[in-house]
Amino acid sequence: MSHVFVSYARPDEALARLVADELRGAGFEVWRDDELPAHRPYAEVIEERVKEARAVVVLWSAEAAKSHWVRAEADTARGAATLVQASLDGTLPPMPFNQIQCADLKAWDGQRTAPGWRKLLASVSALAGSPEADSKRVTSREVSICVLPFQNMSGDPEQEYFSDGISEDITTDLSQVSALEVIARNTAFTFKSQSVNVCDVARKLGVTHVLEGSVRKVGNRVRINAQLIDGASGGHLWAERFDRDLTDIFTIQDEISNAIVAALKLKLLPEEKKAIAKRRTQSAEAYNLYLLARQYWVTGNHGDARREERVMRICSRAVEIDPYYADAWALLALAQSSLRYSFGRDIDDGFGAANAALSIDPDIPQARLPIVKRHQQRGNHDQAAAEMEKALRFGDDSWEVNREAGRYFLNHREIDTATRHYERAVELVDDDFHSWAMLSTCYQAMGDKEKVRAAGKKMVSEAQRAVRQDPSNGAALGILAGGYALQGELERAHEWMDRAMLVDPDNLSMRYNFACVLASYGRDTEGAIKLLLGVLPAAADAMVRTAVVDPDLDPLRDDPRFVKVLSGAMKRLGIAAPEAATSPAQP
Repeated sequence: MSHVFVSYARPDEALARLVADELRGAGFEVWRDDELPAHRPYAEVIEERVKEARAVVVLWSAEAAKSHWVRAEADTARGAATLVQASLDGTLPPMPFNQIQCADLKAWDGQRTAPGWRKLLASVSALAGSPEADSKRVTSREVSICVLPFQNMSGDPEQEYFSDGISEDITTDLSQVSALEVIARNTAFTFKSQSVNVCDVARKLGVTHVLEGSVRKVGNRVRINAQLIDGASGGHLWAERFDRDLTDIFTIQDEISNAIVAALKLKLLPEEKKAIAKRRTQSAEAYNLYLLARQYWVTGNHGDARREERVMRICSRAVEIDPYYADAWALLALAQSSLRYSFGRDIDDGFGAANAALSIDPDIPQARLPIVKRHQQRGNHDQAAAEMEKALRFGDDSWEVNREAGRYFLNHREIDTATRHYERAVELVDDDFHSWAMLSTCYQAMGDKEKVRAAGKKMVSEAQRAVRQDPSNGAALGILAGGYALQGELERAHEWMDRAMLVDPDNLSMRYNFACVLASYGRDTEGAIKLLLGVLPAAADAMVRTAVVDPDLDPLRDDPRFVKVLSGAMKRLGIAAPEAATSPAQP
């Protein structure tokens, strides 16, 4: 399906609803402001939806022409070249929108053969793509399900990590059932914070059933509501409310998964029953802490050591509660490794915590990553390659593994392989703006300008989301500036750079990213060199190793100032130059 935003004035709501319904009937996914969620500022949601839409249908009328909201939405769409206009009462669009064609829907009653409607529909199809051309997902099983992200009803946005974790774990449990096809977590989470029609979701994803629910966690009590819905009829096959102590959280998850299997009349194999019942920890407290730590790890400010420090503190407490919690040990190892090699802190590099995780679960893939970094730092390249191979063997579905594999292969100038892993990383966590930025680097090295622009657009949209949540997120500010530069909006890129430097001046990762933007896309060699002269002398091991081979810095390779500052940083850290660093990546 295709994404369409409908803009209108409140007195025209009846006609707007008719337009939206007819567009949905034509196969498009349509959003208008009757779907505003109750827990988010409406201005923020509307801005987000307008910018994400492939086509923005503005319904002009005498009232709409007076509306600041409609004008603002039309102006945003005009700038993004997604504007489609129609007049409901003969009113011409106001300036400057009167320079663009406008369909005539005066006295339109929903007749699909009306010339004005055909004109509007053709324009929407040209921008958003013909729904008939969208390929349907190939189903592999007779019964399929999408687990929508459970709503956080705790009244505290900081509890979002818990409801997300519940949704992910139920998805994982159901994925153990061989007779059931389960939509991937990342696809399901594209509907997060949206008011959706379950039947539309089922039709869009090609699934037979949808699970939705909500979570309220207050103190040591948790309330979970869950409903299994038939995707065709919208009817409830099963619904239940669980009001228990937090210590019962694993029992609740088991009951939900087993109830769904029973309602769908599926049979579980003995090993599938064991897989659903298996828990990584039996401690609800340790589980809660791990979910909290991983939320900080995934969404925190990259380039700010406080993210790593926070994750270390929380995971240390989790493994103190449950010393056999492999996931918590692995995340602790990742944070320690990052703090050592990305920030130059004189601390344990995560090797011990990684081996603790592997002693509990030899197949946990992310625990291999700190070991890879230790071998790389010590020049043990064969051992590093062997550990990376083991991580990849079990880590195809691991965001951490694919993200680190992308960095690993990019540093070896294996662009195609790096691209594949970064693409997998954003499949798993779509809002990972850092991986989108790294993908832009890969696409640039491959000479794929269309994909560079597409990655730049995602950098902007996902970094904007992060900045709205945390205006001081230096990493997101840096990626946002880079995304604008990739789209040719250099003035806006410089505006965001200036803002970021004021907000987070000590973020070396952010300043390094700015240098990459200026060198590769901004055509500002002097600005890039100036930034690197301040960054590389203070940079830790990981950043300097990246600078040695980073394709974004290839325009600077012959500049003696860059050569001097980079070689000085390498000498300071004892890093030898790989042969691949002497020539740019090949498309």
